[in-house]
Amino acid sequence: MKALSEQDIRTSFVNCSKGEAKRLPLPRDLEERPWDHLDFLGWRDLSAPDRSYIVTELRGELVGVTLRFPSQQRGFLHRSMCSVCLTTHPGNGVSLMTARKRGQAGRDGNSVGIYLCTDLDCSLYVRGKKLPASGRRLEESLTVEQQAERSRNKLAAFLDTLAT
Repeated sequence: MKALSEQDIRTSFVNCSKGEAKRLPLPRDLEERPWDHLDFLGWRDLSAPDRSYIVTELRGELVGVTLRFPSQQRGFLHRSMCSVCLTTHPGNGVSLMTARKRGQAGRDGNSVGIYLCTDLDCSLYVRGKKLPASGRRLEESLTVEQQAERSRNKLAAFLDTLAT
């Protein structure tokens, strides 16, 4: 993924108003992100623990979405798998994140959800740049690039459901 500017990020959001996009907090470490290893930019809102954001390229356009997830704690023995990168995590390492749909459907309260790594570092897990605390990645015969492509496709399929 190419490095993104604040303006790129703020104008990419499709499931919130322009005013909301203008006010949402951006990651403070944009310059330090490992852009060459990212399939999407994901970050959590430190001031609102139930909110996070994703920005990615979808068919040549930047698409940003706001996500919500429950802040309740799961037991450490509970394990879940991310739907995008297929990494398993204990406890709260994976969360069901929901996004408002686009347009009138979203204003009517309709949303869709996906299980994602709570830290949104799926790209780094796929590439072996980050290891889950005490979870694991499945042994696969696919190359890292094939796994990354699968992750991009899974995220794209989720983003496509926001429009329907």
